[in-house]
Amino acid sequence: MGKGGALSEGVLKKIILSYAYVAIWIFLSFTVIVYNKYILDKKLYNWPYPISLTMIHMTFCSSLAFAAVRVFKLVEPAALSRRVYLSSVVPIGALYSLSLWLSNSAYIYLSVSFIQMLKALMPVAVYSIGILLKKDSYKSTTMSNMLAISVGVAIAAYGEAKYDSWGVFLQLGAVAFEATRLVMIQILLTSKGINLNPITSLYYVAPSCLAFLSIPWLIVEFPLLKQQGSFNFDFVIFGTNSLCAFALNLAVFLLVGKTSALTMNVAGVVKDWLLIAFSWSVIKDTVTPVNLLGYGLAFLGVGFYNHSKLQALKSKEAQKKTLAADEESGKLLEDREGDGVGKKGDLQA
Repeated sequence: MGKGGALSEGVLKKIILSYAYVAIWIFLSFTVIVYNKYILDKKLYNWPYPISLTMIHMTFCSSLAFAAVRVFKLVEPAALSRRVYLSSVVPIGALYSLSLWLSNSAYIYLSVSFIQMLKALMPVAVYSIGILLKKDSYKSTTMSNMLAISVGVAIAAYGEAKYDSWGVFLQLGAVAFEATRLVMIQILLTSKGINLNPITSLYYVAPSCLAFLSIPWLIVEFPLLKQQGSFNFDFVIFGTNSLCAFALNLAVFLLVGKTSALTMNVAGVVKDWLLIAFSWSVIKDTVTPVNLLGYGLAFLGVGFYNHSKLQALKSKEAQKKTLAADEESGKLLEDREGDGVGKKGDLQA
């Protein structure tokens, strides 16, 4: 009874911790999205400079990461040669900079709720780019699932009260670049056995991201900021915003490391519904019945996709256990046969 009770307590503790990780990630992701919207929206804080905001985030995150790796020695740097850094990390930094730039820009033109609906296209983009780059195989059932998600998002877009074509273009571009980044991480890093934790990821990726962002910043936003002239850097607003962005990076690693990437996908769906409710009730964004119908369809498609991935993972794990059991049985059989031959030799002697 004591053993069973101890086991139950251990399982209960694991479940509580998993929910705690999910709650932390949802809270921080929710906070960063709403905070960015507040800063960039012309009706709120009115600082519509998405490249500058992203560069502030990258400067803050890379500084903390550098301090953690080089000054306080809290984390060991990865063994990356210059060639590997330039060929594997820099392209990911370029894609990340484009994804962040475009996604932050979309907050100027679209509501928080509609942006979350458009983000439901992420599995579609990842799967499609995975096929194009030969990282994933085409399956008619999965593609049908992707089409259902796309139709749902299209219906949500049709029902959007404050539809803005440029904003939609920016958000879809952000989804495409982010999906490409995720696939390229598998191709350029994971397949080579390079695994970076959130600190080392920021340590290597954030500086290259900052360098790429400086090019459009000098062309697009620097002349506007220079023309404005009277801007005073608000350390409280931008400091806390950057701290939230840094904490979110740590929370992603914590959630995926302690649970799984699939858990994060499911938690992401919950977060999206919470953001839609918040956008409608607090920010007073218009959410129409057609919006909800379309996103509901997309939500079902994403849910089915996550369920299919879970079943595939369970099947893979079951196959691994079966193979391990077969190998163990084979070894035992070989040992028994060896003992039998040894005993027979002894008798003959």
